[in-house]
Amino acid sequence: MQTEQPPTRRDAAKPEGERRGLVLIHTGDGKGKSTAAFGLALRAFGRQHVHGKQVRIFQFMKVPSARFGEHRAFEQIGLPIEGLGDGFSWKSKDLDHSAQLARDGWQKARAAILDGEHFLVVLDEITYPLIYGWLPLDDVLQTLKARPPGVHVCLTGRRCPPELIELADTVTEMTLVKHAYRAGVPAQRGIED
Repeated sequence: MQTEQPPTRRDAAKPEGERRGLVLIHTGDGKGKSTAAFGLALRAFGRQHVHGKQVRIFQFMKVPSARFGEHRAFEQIGLPIEGLGDGFSWKSKDLDHSAQLARDGWQKARAAILDGEHFLVVLDEITYPLIYGWLPLDDVLQTLKARPPGVHVCLTGRRCPPELIELADTVTEMTLVKHAYRAGVPAQRGIED
């Protein structure tokens, strides 16, 4: 590894534009999309006293009764997280029902984005119902465009539609370099719930 000198001055000019709500996307085949969104939600939740608005997480592929590590932790601190789906599609007994759950869940998430009461709304794993054709992309795009000026929205999931990427302010692609699962190591509770 080659070492380098730490910077001693800022190379980029400090932005002077208006502060406003952002659309952020975490996509790609690498691990960490939801984890990054949850970290963002925790950061925003910790500042609720400053902005006076709520933070809410909607999980499009998790069941409402899910009790993963993030659910337990968020419950303890009072950060709302809601499963809207019925789990992985390959485990579904009725994909029409799964699609209806996604549509019903989208109506809840859409209302939170538009109500002006939220500082941040996380749409975890929303790309899957979009790419499966369960949700209308145009409605999601129009909702993001119509949100009140101070509302931030973070979307996660693989294969994010290009139209969403075009609309977004910040897009991060998690790149898979190496994953234990591909080496035959099963998912680890507390790491890959």
